[in-house]
Amino acid sequence: MDERHLGRSGLLVSRLGLGTMSWGQDTEPDEAAAQMAAFVEAGGTLVDTADVYAGGESERILGVLLRELVDRDDIVVATKSAIRPDGRYDGSRRHLLGSLDSSLDRMDLDHVDLWQLHVYDPATPLEETLSALDEAVASGRARYVGVSNYAGWQVAKAAAWQRAWPGRAPVVSVQTEYSLLSRDVEREVVPAALDAGAGLLPWSPLGRGVLTGKYRTGIPAGSRAAAPHFSEFVQPYLDEECARIVESVVTAAEGLGVSPLSVALSWVRDRPGVTAPVVGARTAAQLSQALESESLTLPNEIRAALDDVSDMSPTPA
Repeated sequence: MDERHLGRSGLLVSRLGLGTMSWGQDTEPDEAAAQMAAFVEAGGTLVDTADVYAGGESERILGVLLRELVDRDDIVVATKSAIRPDGRYDGSRRHLLGSLDSSLDRMDLDHVDLWQLHVYDPATPLEETLSALDEAVASGRARYVGVSNYAGWQVAKAAAWQRAWPGRAPVVSVQTEYSLLSRDVEREVVPAALDAGAGLLPWSPLGRGVLTGKYRTGIPAGSRAAAPHFSEFVQPYLDEECARIVESVVTAAEGLGVSPLSVALSWVRDRPGVTAPVVGARTAAQLSQALESESLTLPNEIRAALDDVSDMSPTPA
């Protein structure tokens, strides 16, 4: 698997990331181990988790795998903080640094390679929130820092603040939802990340699973849309407009002799500013399909056609 620098930083990561949100919830430890083994064998390095995934169980499973299955030095470990267990946002210095310490304990690590602010907390002054990033890097608990789910102006403000004084930890990553079904970030978030020199790490690059084509004829049993805790997450992408985009992806896949998953993933992987889409698979078999996209580069004509069909910008009056 090819590697890319994370934004303008010196950190190299695989151009596909492994998401672990389902680990400890829909994905059992043995299945997580199979995913990690397949990912590393394919040359993957970037593994993304968060302190709130499965109540911390995702990080615990990852920690076991880093001790028992793979070489820690071969993995770029990324985690996130800023959401309390009850769902409240908390960007206070107290909460963030405490959460990072808890994450390190769960993974049995002395540092993570990338620590990201999971969400923007409007109730906490941004300079206080960002001071936690500086402390994490200065203390050696994190090597690099970034943000996640920030609006464009929030990315720009955070990046500018960190650049304003020597010694502050620069924002090197922006994790955001981005796919053929979710291109709103191209208006402000993508330009802000490019200007800041931060690499984009798209989550749900497969449109919450819809771009695989599995929902074309209904909701399959065992799918996320059929699960009570995920159905509301998938539902917004099951409308007619999204169905039209999915059909275009399927048509392109049939013409290229590949899967719709490979087409959708290749499209977002090679968008301007993107370092690595983060794919969260429930099973090793699903992850293997995503890994197959590594060899695919979309022809310009197909890329342009997908750009057109997925363009959701308003029509000028």
